[in-house]
Amino acid sequence: MKNYFKLKSIYKKISKFKNIEAIMHWDQATMMPSGSSEARAEDMAELSLHIHQLSKNPIIPELIDLAYNEISTSEEQSCLNEIKRSWSNSNILTDDLVQAKALAGAKCEHAWRTQREENDWISFSQNFKTVVELSQEEAQIRAEALQTTPYNAMLNLYEPGMSTNELDNIFNNIKCWLPNLINQVQQKQQNEPYIKPEGTFPIKQQKEMGLKVMKTLGFDFNSGRLDISLHPFCGGTSQDIRITTRYDENDFIQSLMGIIHETGHARYEQGLPQKYRGLPAGQARSMGIHESQSLFFEMQIGRSSEFISYLAPLAQNIFKQNKQKIFTKDNLKKIYTRVQPDYIRVDADEVTYPAHIILRYEIEKDLMNKKVSYKDIPEIWDLKMKKYLNLSTKGNYKNGCMQDIHWTDGSFGYFPSYTLGAMYAAQFMATIKNQIDVNECLSQKNLAPIFKWLSKNIWEKGSLLETNDVIMQATNESLNPQYFKEHLESRYL
Repeated sequence: MKNYFKLKSIYKKISKFKNIEAIMHWDQATMMPSGSSEARAEDMAELSLHIHQLSKNPIIPELIDLAYNEISTSEEQSCLNEIKRSWSNSNILTDDLVQAKALAGAKCEHAWRTQREENDWISFSQNFKTVVELSQEEAQIRAEALQTTPYNAMLNLYEPGMSTNELDNIFNNIKCWLPNLINQVQQKQQNEPYIKPEGTFPIKQQKEMGLKVMKTLGFDFNSGRLDISLHPFCGGTSQDIRITTRYDENDFIQSLMGIIHETGHARYEQGLPQKYRGLPAGQARSMGIHESQSLFFEMQIGRSSEFISYLAPLAQNIFKQNKQKIFTKDNLKKIYTRVQPDYIRVDADEVTYPAHIILRYEIEKDLMNKKVSYKDIPEIWDLKMKKYLNLSTKGNYKNGCMQDIHWTDGSFGYFPSYTLGAMYAAQFMATIKNQIDVNECLSQKNLAPIFKWLSKNIWEKGSLLETNDVIMQATNESLNPQYFKEHLESRYL
């Protein structure tokens, strides 16, 4: 087994540098002073290059071939398969391209944080142009190696095994029934008045509530923390998890749901198999599975009637400034299940959210396949927003095509993971409800049985199984989008 162990040693070393990179990303988004951006971009580009060079170690393919003759268990086979996949993904690209893309992404992301607030598409597009061109170059190289389309090649980085043919079928199906569902829900909710949150909700109190909810959801504060950033995210490492949210003193709704969402990501990371820590097999299976956990926490748990019953008295106790009517169970439920087409994806309700993802998927697919130019994005975005949500973003770049962080560093192919995750989450919950009394667990704030199921069937699997095998073993069937549709209809109609 000496070759197998050598491989594991190499990848554990690579993992340590990736962990450093992850904390640097977190610091860049939360703590780094603006004057440090250029130096940080150069540092991160150099670190990215170093990781890439370690990952391209010429001895790796030889060790892989030898190790296949040494292993004896299915787990070792899976672990080795993931090492081979990781090596293949790294070996495709040149050092120069990796370093150039990392540098361009760091610069674009940092500038975006100011340019978005200023609605400055022209300045943003100057940096973005470079990111797009380098991403298209990467996509073409990967496509030639995998004998597929450029976008499929990028999609494979986030959703191994998924294709645009499958996604097109899924999203076209959603487009058939989603507009009518949105209309039905909005008509129903016209007769359901509610009290909108108004006034000041101090950030200190919002954070206090968020931390208490995180504790209820099982977040391990001994190896993680909560901070503030422009765009909510979960970063760091499985042993040092960092989640962030953004606060608005006029609205506590979005920050809390952002915290619940990111806590789902964090619990998945904290629950990955320790046996394979530092190895590709010990990482998240796909970003769709990752998003399934965040959306399971946010949508399946966080917006359920039973969990809202827990949130209501907690909010009443924390926000004491004569806002008691806002924080009744019935009113909070109406707030958290209100359906209203809006510009911002991260603030979108559960029903309209898929439209935001389909829009981005269609644009980034055409962008990577060079059917459209980055210059066309604002116009295309406006047209699709009108088509899917009856909203116009003409001239409103900050709430349109500049709102997301993903494209600033070239993460093209990520967006479908959100809706795939929502569908996985609905299917997981339907399965869990057949095995345990979920409503009782939520009502009693005893979430341990739910988390035990997730740990056994999702978290502990890491990347030992392919995505479809994870779904199949957990639910006894492949992805079935019908569960997602039925979940939305049951909750909102």
